[in-house]
Amino acid sequence: MQRTPNSKAQTVDDLLQAYATGERAFSGTNLTHVDLQGANLKGADLSYADLSGTNLSGANLRGADLSYAVLQRANLSDANLRGVMLIGTDLQDAILTGADFTDADYDPQGTRFPTDFDPIEAALQSDRP
Repeated sequence: MQRTPNSKAQTVDDLLQAYATGERAFSGTNLTHVDLQGANLKGADLSYADLSGTNLSGANLRGADLSYAVLQRANLSDANLRGVMLIGTDLQDAILTGADFTDADYDPQGTRFPTDFDPIEAALQSDRP
């Protein structure tokens, strides 16, 4: 299902400027291979976003909705991912070293992680009983 972005963010500057003015709805945004290192996107709705290859190292994504987002080959090292929603998220080949996933929710059958990543060890919570 193709989703229309809720935001008009077409560039990193657009996204950060909209966030700074209080916008949090960025569902469906397409910002691949961009540099968002250290960005504060706490509580942002990035569901269905394509962030493939994006540098999010050290970013604050606490409480963000990353459901069905594509983060293949993204750099999330040392990112704050506490309480994020990772339902159906594609994190294949992502760099997750030092990322804090405490209390993040994921779907054990639909969320895709790098082959060497253990969601239980990383303190993620299954959305299924």
